Amino acid sequence: MRRPVRRPALPLGSPLQLLLLLSSFALAGYAGVRLLEGDWFGVALWFVGAAILHDLVLLPLYGSADQALLRGCQAAGRRRWVSYVRVPAAFSLLLLLVWFPLIGGRVADRYALATGLSADGFLARWLLITAVLFGGSAVVLVLRLRQSRRASKEHA
Repeated sequence: MRRPVRRPALPLGSPLQLLLLLSSFALAGYAGVRLLEGDWFGVALWFVGAAILHDLVLLPLYGSADQALLRGCQAAGRRRWVSYVRVPAAFSLLLLLVWFPLIGGRVADRYALATGLSADGFLARWLLITAVLFGGSAVVLVLRLRQSRRASKEHA
């Protein structure tokens, strides 16, 4: 006897989830139309260049740095510490990527004309945010290590 072939059920959510998904697609479509309205060739060139730069330069760089971090922590017997470096580094690099033109001072004049504000201080603020991210991560690590030592003393 031959069994009927069952199709996998589509993972459709609630009507609210579908509405939110359709709304996000509509918003993304509107943003894409507005973005490409002015200089579509420049925007397309920027996207292609960013993809090539990421895949050929940045991905091998941060992949190698992550592997070196993993090997270093593993050799020291501190593999659990890797996330306490990865997370603040990822947020710091993301902020650098987003604010790089202002941090590097390349668009300071345009920024000042558009907003009426000075572009000075973006590098100092990024460095401060990076220090706070790594400092906060170190505090969380120390607290977790203390907590695990207390727990091991209570069980002993």
